[in-house]
Amino acid sequence: MRGRTYAPETFGRRTTGGSPAAGCLPLVPPVVHPTGACAWRDRRPPPDQCDHGLRDPASPSDGRRVTAGQDASEPFVQAGAVRRRRRAPRGFGATLGWTLLGAVLPGTAFLAAGRRRLGAFTLLLFALLAVAVVWLATAGRRTAVGLAIDTRSLLWIVAAVGLVTVLWVLVIVAGYRMLAAPGMGRWRHLLGFLVVAVLVAAVALPAVLVGRVALAQRGLVDGLFAEDGESATVEEVPDPFGDKERVNVLLLGGDGGEGRDGVRTDTVIVASIATETGEATLFSLPRNLEDLPFPADSPLAEIYPDGFDAGSESESLLNAVYRNGPAEYPDVLGRTDNPGADFLKLGVGEALGLDLDYYVLVNLDGFSRLVDALGGITVNVNYYVPIGGIPDSRTLPDDYIEPGPDQLLDGARALDFARGRFGLTDYDRMARQRCTIDAIVDAADPVTLLRSYQELAATTKDIVSTDIPRSALDDFVDLAFLVKDTELRSVVFDENLIDPAYPDYDAMRQIVEDALDPPPDDAAGSSAPPAPTEPAPAEDPAADVTDACAYDRAQAEAALAAGKPPTRRG
Repeated sequence: MRGRTYAPETFGRRTTGGSPAAGCLPLVPPVVHPTGACAWRDRRPPPDQCDHGLRDPASPSDGRRVTAGQDASEPFVQAGAVRRRRRAPRGFGATLGWTLLGAVLPGTAFLAAGRRRLGAFTLLLFALLAVAVVWLATAGRRTAVGLAIDTRSLLWIVAAVGLVTVLWVLVIVAGYRMLAAPGMGRWRHLLGFLVVAVLVAAVALPAVLVGRVALAQRGLVDGLFAEDGESATVEEVPDPFGDKERVNVLLLGGDGGEGRDGVRTDTVIVASIATETGEATLFSLPRNLEDLPFPADSPLAEIYPDGFDAGSESESLLNAVYRNGPAEYPDVLGRTDNPGADFLKLGVGEALGLDLDYYVLVNLDGFSRLVDALGGITVNVNYYVPIGGIPDSRTLPDDYIEPGPDQLLDGARALDFARGRFGLTDYDRMARQRCTIDAIVDAADPVTLLRSYQELAATTKDIVSTDIPRSALDDFVDLAFLVKDTELRSVVFDENLIDPAYPDYDAMRQIVEDALDPPPDDAAGSSAPPAPTEPAPAEDPAADVTDACAYDRAQAEAALAAGKPPTRRG
């Protein structure tokens, strides 16, 4: 439809009257007709725009600047909104790319969509969270472990992980919706939905794993370290370590497997740890040690004045004290959760001249599950280790673990490695058990612990018991960080040091004293040789555990050359 015609020179000025709107310049460009006349399209501004006194499409009266390509007749739009619209990526590939980047760096998708303040705030928030996590994993590991042994903190961790996950998911979804162009085809819409779903799953699944690990850890702390446990040998004090120079922990390996009546502690080790430096020394006692003494002020000293005696020799050995002592005198020590462990703490402490603070008992019957949860352990085997076999009845083993370096053992074979004794001595088995402990520590790397932590936590609750109170865990964490940076040393009371049938406990106490406080080197403080009449200083009886568990090629090759010993299979 043709509108009213105007002279060309009237363009850009306010008219004095006439139609279509008196005194208002039409805001659309003129169209030149073939006749040469300048006519306006039949599209006129609404009356309210005329009332605003809009004079010129290039210079509107409200002070706005009209950029090239912008029609002054359009409704008023703030400049910020125009900028946001221009910055938003319109390509579908760009939308997916920014969404992916926004999932990795939350907030960048908002920036790409023009929401600068929201994007900057989100990016800063998640950056601070990332810095906190990195700090906890590196310089703040002590704080992280402290949180992991506090049941209340673990609940807060679960809640915090859940909240951060929800926020992260919302950021991903909102970023995609801001970037997505309207009117996408059905297939592009479906593809975008799938990409967002994958990104959400990539964020949510690790968060679920962390939450489950935190809850498993809380259950482990609750179940293993009691707040209201009873013990005849643990004092209830505000500061468990106090001014102690050393903390002494009794480590017991209880074997309650098939064919055994009750639990026998075939593994008896004392870990003595310096509280200032973390230097740790292990003292291993033979299972057939006899006449275990008890402190003079203990009621057990009145019952066993000449050392532990349960009637027969086999039932009076060190490995039978845990079972037979409480069986004969169940209430002699008063109220306690584990009388067998208290019997051994008092007796072994007296034998070594140490006050034993706590105990940790590992039931070897469930030991294989622990090793399997770790993915196996790696040990060096220097001779044929029997699998099964009963020495007393001369029942041959079913098979042997062959000599070789760096052998990966599953749970069943690791238990055979720690237990096997047919044709060997108790001291050989004691040495392998120390190597097994060392291998478990090496296998417990952070990745393995995180992957199998729920299984490890459940297994640990089933096979481990202790009288370490929850109030002492924080001090033990500090101690563990010190121990990690020191060399583990070991003293084995084998036939070279004592006769287990007729032990000299005074000599054993002297060995312990020398190991914990070795004499200074001859050259310390003076270059002059000692006088001939001066006794030579005692040698340090402790040895490095790593060296004792190293591969001995000569011994292994000699064993292989001799051939495999006979088995039940022939």
